[in-house]
Amino acid sequence: MLGGELEPCSSIPLTGFYRDGCCNTGADDVGVHTVCARVSAEFLEFSKARGNDLSTPRPGFPGLRPGDRWCVCASRWQEALEAGSAPEVVLEATHAASLEWVSLDDLRRHATGRLP
Repeated sequence: MLGGELEPCSSIPLTGFYRDGCCNTGADDVGVHTVCARVSAEFLEFSKARGNDLSTPRPGFPGLRPGDRWCVCASRWQEALEAGSAPEVVLEATHAASLEWVSLDDLRRHATGRLP
């Protein structure tokens, strides 16, 4: 995203489409799970209302709590932004492929942690 090496998003809970802790993407990642978000209660409710319940534990998935970092779909993050529910973003751990769906300015406005 920022021209450097992609930093890990989270290992607890283990995130990423490939469950490698990073918001990597590839041809088989049709959801483009590239935005490293620090999820909020508001975003978790928003996502649940859209049919993706990220807060309820299931086998192999502990469920997310506010404050957890998670690789979310770039299009879902943009949808949440438009609805006023976008979570904070960790730019250093967000893949550049996100820019096909969201603007860098919007991501920067929602950035947490250090900024370039």
